[in-house]
Amino acid sequence: MAGHEFSEHADRKRQVADPTATPQAAEEPRHSCDPAFRHGVVVGFDGSTSSERALAYAIGMAHRSGSGLIIVHVANRLPTTVWAGCEPPVFVDVPDHRTEVLGLELACAEYLSEVPWILVERGGDICHELEEVGREYSADAIVVGTTHGIVGRIFGSVAGRLARRAQRPVVVIP
Repeated sequence: MAGHEFSEHADRKRQVADPTATPQAAEEPRHSCDPAFRHGVVVGFDGSTSSERALAYAIGMAHRSGSGLIIVHVANRLPTTVWAGCEPPVFVDVPDHRTEVLGLELACAEYLSEVPWILVERGGDICHELEEVGREYSADAIVVGTTHGIVGRIFGSVAGRLARRAQRPVVVIP
């Protein structure tokens, strides 16, 4: 069972409130996830060399545990205004067509034929979205590659930030 799923961003799924309805929780739940992937392995993937190594490790981990693989691609968000200290910046999801390309490449990859997998697209902060997907699927672990270079040194690596805040095991692949 191989395939991929493109999830809509949470902002696009807002429903109009019914004034006659009883009040519900303030946070809107995301769509229900496929139960076949409960307790699977979440892996962050963007096509980079380090994410390819993380994907290879996650495939082996999912295969050994007999679980599904949840491949997550997080599109970046960019500020629409420069923050001058007065007001917080407003963030906009940038259309990222790489998810479609990555999905097609993964669908043709023979190395994914051994495990059931899905591709989930999200927009926002990478650490938050990986942890959120892990929570939604009750993942056994989150696998990420390391960030090399100046960007990781300035902003902090995704792996480091995720390891400090995650509520489930994080495996960091060099």
